[in-house]
Parts: sequence; structure tokens; C-alpha cells
Amino acid sequence: MPRFSVVVPAHRAQGFLRVCAESVLGQSYGDLELVAVDDASPDASGAVAADLAATDPRVRTVRLDVHRGTGLARDAGAAHATGDYLLFLDADDVMTPGTLAALDARLTATGDPDVLLFDHERFTVWENVQESGDADFLAAAGDRVFTAAERPGCLALHPAAWNRAVRRDHWTGHGFAFGDAPYADIAVAARVLTAAERIACLDRVCVRWRKRRSGSLTTTRGRHHLAVLDRYDELFAEITDGPQRAALYGQMTAQLMAVGEDRLTPDATPDFVRRAGRLLTDHRPAGWTAPEPAEARWVRAAGSGSYPRYRAALALRALAGGAARRLRAHRHGLARAAYQRYYRMRLRRPIDPNLVVYAAYWNRGVACNPAAIARKAEEIAPHLRAVWVVTKRDRDALPPGTDHVVVNTRRYWDVLARARYLVNNASFTGTVVKRPGQTYVQTHHGTPLKHMGMDLRARPAAGKGMSFGRLLDHADQWDYSLVANQHSAEVFDRVYPSGYTTLPSGYPRNDVFHTAGAEEVRAARQALGLADGTVAILYAPTHRDYQRDFVLPLDLGRLARELGPGHTLLVRAHYFYGESPELEALHAAGAIVDVSAHPSVEELCLASDALVTDFSSLMFDYANLDRPIVIHSADWAAYRAARGVYFDLLSGRPGETPGAVARDEAALAEAFRSGAYRGEAAAALRAAFRTRFCAYDDGLAAERVVRRVFLSEEGLLPYRPLEERRPAPAPALAPAPAETSAPAVPAP
Repeated sequence: MPRFSVVVPAHRAQGFLRVCAESVLGQSYGDLELVAVDDASPDASGAVAADLAATDPRVRTVRLDVHRGTGLARDAGAAHATGDYLLFLDADDVMTPGTLAALDARLTATGDPDVLLFDHERFTVWENVQESGDADFLAAAGDRVFTAAERPGCLALHPAAWNRAVRRDHWTGHGFAFGDAPYADIAVAARVLTAAERIACLDRVCVRWRKRRSGSLTTTRGRHHLAVLDRYDELFAEITDGPQRAALYGQMTAQLMAVGEDRLTPDATPDFVRRAGRLLTDHRPAGWTAPEPAEARWVRAAGSGSYPRYRAALALRALAGGAARRLRAHRHGLARAAYQRYYRMRLRRPIDPNLVVYAAYWNRGVACNPAAIARKAEEIAPHLRAVWVVTKRDRDALPPGTDHVVVNTRRYWDVLARARYLVNNASFTGTVVKRPGQTYVQTHHGTPLKHMGMDLRARPAAGKGMSFGRLLDHADQWDYSLVANQHSAEVFDRVYPSGYTTLPSGYPRNDVFHTAGAEEVRAARQALGLADGTVAILYAPTHRDYQRDFVLPLDLGRLARELGPGHTLLVRAHYFYGESPELEALHAAGAIVDVSAHPSVEELCLASDALVTDFSSLMFDYANLDRPIVIHSADWAAYRAARGVYFDLLSGRPGETPGAVARDEAALAEAFRSGAYRGEAAAALRAAFRTRFCAYDDGLAAERVVRRVFLSEEGLLPYRPLEERRPAPAPALAPAPAETSAPAVPAP
């Protein structure tokens, strides 16, 4: 009998179900079963569930013959569950890493209560994250066990199926069921608490609730939302205890306001207001006040039961929105001040000699040079303890078991104050003080073609809004600045003028290009679904400071047609940009493979046969592989004028141009069809480029950093001569056609 049964109903969820299931199956705590209920889904949800079951014996599938809705699908899954505790998870949501281990620990510590409540957060397609509002109650409860009568505030928590673990004996013993009624969560969430003899809490975000843009109950407007009123009618008829009714009333006002404001069709709104007014009036506790002014105005208007007054209140609330935003900003400012006071206090604590804090790309997760250093430190300096800094929206993408802190939390400021080593490829959030005894390693994240640092003062498109004083203050904190070549050493020393030591270690992230073998290359290609024999072209355009939104510099549909069969375009948009509908459409049509969200650009490089880019610094890293590089040069003049560059990429001079150059899709396709992209002229340019920019990249960069910085060893490991380096083998290619008379590098 497993500890946990996780019931996941699925209907029209083929794009989310696997991710949801993997968030459960990938938990560090493995004593579980996942009951996937195919609610007669017309898409491939059932096939995804079957595939999951075929690859993991912990997955059980239930197939409903007709579509019954989320409630009945959950009930069907619960009937097949065998675990000690029931957890419900919607197919488009995810369980955060470490959740089941945390739940088991709290359940064990509290003697296996009937119900364990935990926290969640909501996120949108834009990755905007909203906290639940339940954290204060959960934290205040601590490790105490209670009943709803003893702590009625539990009934005010968000009424969902997926923010609580319910002992299966408790569930079956009371005959709980969702049924087919809309908003059944509200009633079931309350009933499992009022019937429980022992309730416990866990102050931890365990579920990320995805707010769908369409296709869910809450995003479909209509009269069916009037059912929320039925559920509260039922509960107030059942619950007679005064304090519990008061807590339920507070929950109800929030739910009814959410429904009334954006879920109803015009024909349903008058009925809603009339019925809501009766509920709000008949059950209002003596002395009750709304927690926010906006909610108080809404309750006054809806409580009147008058539709005209209700409409007027919505208009007034819109006007008050600006004031509410200013109030939130003021509160956030107070919170920041409090954290800075806490940080200054922690700066007086002793430094932990074995603590290393890592961050990459403005706290996006485990990546780049810091990640490679952390891996090598785990191997040859295992006494060190790694903690990663991450934003709240990115923490669920961390590898399982990653010790981490969320930006601007108390622990964030604590580890920054006490860490012996700070490692970053960008900068830490907030006003960070590097104390005596701390060592800061600035790894950077690319070789500079474009202007950087203080040179941006003359480039308003890129430097507008930058604080160059803060930039210099930041550089003053560095002890080491890593570089992969002499060009970078010279540029960084000039544009970040400070007293750090330049460490010619090479870029640790590029070690894999020298240590990976044929098996790793095959695995990287297979993971992307690349057929044997296809020429995989990695297209990685750079960020343009003068463009606010992502605009494809190439007509990728045309390029794919021009290249023809036997070629696959892997397209990776710059991480500064969000989702691209254009890329999504091309991917869906099969013209390209959108790899913008792939967690490892290094793996994409290993899998590819060639790189096409405009002015991305990825070209310098890719040169380590000694594979063809093609430059798309269409807007070189605009880019050079707006951002500024350190050398003429299109000059055709050895050491400046890495290979063939093409202005448009037709020229790119011709370079591949003719073989010029890997002909003798292009190869000669690539060799000179590699000699200049890959001088220190030989597969030992991470070890150099760990030995020099963490282990305090003198000197650096010697470099492997360029001619003795053996880059990861390129995927098999068809024999190159005879060299054409066309030049590999057209005149700019």
C-alpha cells in the first residue's frame, strides 16, 4: 500500500498531463501511485496516460466511457486509489519539487492526521505568480493538530481539492464525493475539515495552480457559475457553529467577488446579484469587516441585491485600482526595508567556510558557467555546500534536490550574508554587501562582440536606464573575472575598471564540448527527435536592444522550404523574450523545432550539425566544437550602430569572421545546398576564429576555477594545445560536395 495516491483527472489536457505527471513521478519521495483518469478525453490525454503507465509501474489508468466532468472523474480515481492519503491534482497544474517528502515528514510528525493543509500559488501563461493568501494561517498553525471548531480559520482557506492531503480512511469513512455539480470543491473542501478529528498544516507551496487562458471552468463565462451560490447555500445549512460560519463567510465573499466580476455572461449577472445579495445579507456575522476596501465596496453593492447599484460599484472599483496599486507598492517598500534590516543583522554572523551561493542569468536557475563550476565542485570539493538563488517563478524548474533560496526572502539575505563564496554570471538582486572574508567569482556569460559595461554610456538604445554607478559598485565586489580568451580579458578590464583578478580559466560551461563523446551526441539528438542523417541547424538569434518585442530576423518558413528535406531547423529565441506565437505556429506546422525553452543550450549545440546566428555570443562557444558556423548578416549595420561592436564580424579577415555569411534566406539555403557552409574557405575562417576565441577552453575550465578559488591551489592547470584537443564528434554528415566557385564570405 503506497503512502500517497495522487488522483489526476484529464480532459483535453494532452499538452499538460505529462508535465503534471512528471512533477509527481519525479519527486524525491517515491512511495506513491498516480491514478490518471481519462475522462473520455477527445484528444490524446488517454494515450499520454497509457504511455506513462507503460513506463512507470506507479501509474494506474482509469478510463471513463463518457465525459463526466472533473468531479466524477476525481471520484472514479479515488475509488481506485490504495494509498494511505489522497491527493488531487488537476492535469494542468504541477507539484513542486520535494512536496511529497515534506508532506510525509509533516504527517509523520503530527501522527497521521485526517487532513493536512498546505500552500499553493497561481501562475499565468505569462508566468505572473500570485500567492494564495493562505500562508499566514498555515505558518501560525505550526506543528499543532486541531479541529475546525478549535481553529475555524481553516475554513477560510482557498477551497480547493488540491491544497490538502486527506487520509483515505477519512475520505471513505464519511463517503465524501465531488459528484457532477460545478464548484463541488467548495463543499468538499469544507466537509473534510468539519468532519475531521485531527487537522495539521504545512507552510509550504506544494502546488502550482495554472490559470488557463481558456478551456477551464473558471475561464468559460456562463450561467453555470451560478452554481457557486448553491454550494454556499448547502454549507450554511450544514454548518451551525458561529465562528466556523464567520470563517466560511469570509471565504465566500472572496469567491463570489471573483465569480461576479469576470465569469458571468450578461444574462446571468442580474440573477447572480439577486441571489448573492440574499446570501451576503442573511449570513453576515455581527461585526464582520472585509479585509480590503475594494472587497468591502463589492460586498456592499452585491449585498444590496440591486443590479444597478452593483454595476455602479464596479465602475468605482476600477477608479480605485490606481490607489490600490500605490498601497501595494508602499507595502512592498516596507517589506524591502525590513529585509535590509535583517540582512544587516545577519552580516554580523560568522561566515560559513563551506557555503557557496550560485546564481545565473538574473536568478533563472541552474545554468551556464555557475552550473558547471557547481558540478565540478561536487566532484573534487565535496565538503562545499551549494545553494542556488532563484526567482519564485523559476524555482519549480530546478533539478530535483537542488538546495535553493527565493530572491528577497529571509533565507536569501541570510545565505548572502554568510556564504564564503558568491558565484554569478550576472548580478545578485538587491543591495548586496561583500564582506571581508567572502570571495565573489564573476563568471560572465559570453565573449563580447557587442559593447558592454561602461562602453554603453554612449549607446542609449542599450544603456538607457542603466545606473553606471551601480555597475561599478558591482564590479568592485568581484575578486575573480573569468575569461575564455584574451580578447575578453582586455575588454572586461577596460569596461569594468576595478581591482579584481582576471582568471584565464576558460568558460566552464564549454567543458562539455571537449568531454562529451559520441554517445552524448547521439543522446542529445535522440532527445530532440532528430532522425539519423538529418542536418540539424541550430538557429540562435541574439537580443536587439532597439526592439521591445521578439521579431524573427528570418522568414523561417521560407528558409525551411528552401533547405528542403534532410534539414531540421532548431530555433532558440533569446531568453530575454517571452513566448513567441509565430514560433509556436511554425513549430506546430512542423516547419521548425522550437527549442527556446530547452534547459541546456550546450546540449542543443552537441546535437546540431551547424550553427546559424546573427550576432549572438553563442558563436564563440560553438567554435569549440569545430563545426560550421554561418552568419546571417541582414541587419548588421543597424545592430552595429545601435549597440556598438568590438570588431567587424563580416570583414572576412581570419579571426573575425567564423565562417560563411549570408544576407537572407535564399543565401542561407544556398550555402547549405552547395556545401559552402562547410567548405575549405569556411573551414579556414573557422579555424582562425577558434584559435583566437577558444584559447582557454580545453575541457578543464571548471576544474581550474575550483582548484584555484575553492581549494586555494596556486597556479592554473596547463592548457591542452589546440591541436591536441578532441571536441565532441560531430553527427554523421553526407560527403561534402565539391567546393564551388562562389565565395564562402560574400562581400559585405
